[in-house]
Amino acid sequence: MKIISQIDEFRQYRRVLNRNKIGFVPTMGYLHDGHLSLIDKSLEENQATIVSIFVNPTQFGPGEDLDRYPRDFPQDRQILEARSVDCILFPDSDQMYGANYATFIEVKKLGTVLCGKTRQTHFKGVTTVVLKLLNLVQPTTAYFGQKDAQQAIIIKRMVADLNLDLEIKVLPIIRDDDGLALSSRNRYLSDQERQAAVLLHTALSTAQNRIGEGREDSSALKKVIKKILKQNRLIKTDYIEIVSLDHLEPLDKVDPENTLVAAAIRVGGIRLIDNFILGEI
Repeated sequence: MKIISQIDEFRQYRRVLNRNKIGFVPTMGYLHDGHLSLIDKSLEENQATIVSIFVNPTQFGPGEDLDRYPRDFPQDRQILEARSVDCILFPDSDQMYGANYATFIEVKKLGTVLCGKTRQTHFKGVTTVVLKLLNLVQPTTAYFGQKDAQQAIIIKRMVADLNLDLEIKVLPIIRDDDGLALSSRNRYLSDQERQAAVLLHTALSTAQNRIGEGREDSSALKKVIKKILKQNRLIKTDYIEIVSLDHLEPLDKVDPENTLVAAAIRVGGIRLIDNFILGEI
């Protein structure tokens, strides 16, 4: 397994990588089973798999947890070596954003709703770094997780709009035994906070069951979710939204083939997101 931190060196490696099918999994490291589900799928479907590890500063806003974001490269390297990943692309900020960096990519509208309401520069940072990484890696397929559904939708739109020659695959959410969606930030939760955080999955699952019973009114479903989240005083709700998968526009009633039900909360200062979909991203 190669570990490459210099962009010029990676370009040289990529030029001589004689494989027809190349899978790519972009990450910020501190790998968990959610990441590994993407990596394993890439290993299954491709002749070579490249994983990037880069904590991207441009997707963190003022006061967010860039400095605190968990990092453990030795552990990540060991995990990826055991899976026989072909290459880790491990650049630093100077490599990705040199002096006087001035170019950003933004997907209009899709990045201003849901998480984009309170994280106003977040998705501009995400799309910029993902495009840069896709340009470097030139994969056949890139893999993303459904937990970050809005991110995946935005990236698929960017790839389509810019005529990039690759496939984006979005894989299901991986959860812990208690139902909490896996996230690198979960490690910050105390036992008490984690008990509160699990209510996010409980609330969304309850709403999903109500849809299965034929209840499709968005306003009523959001009230169900809100009522459950209010059961614990540690939870501060950021948003609860029911929108279309394709345009992220609000829906009065759920569409069985085109709906994203998403919520974001804060527990003990840690921001957590979760969702379920009807249809396919």
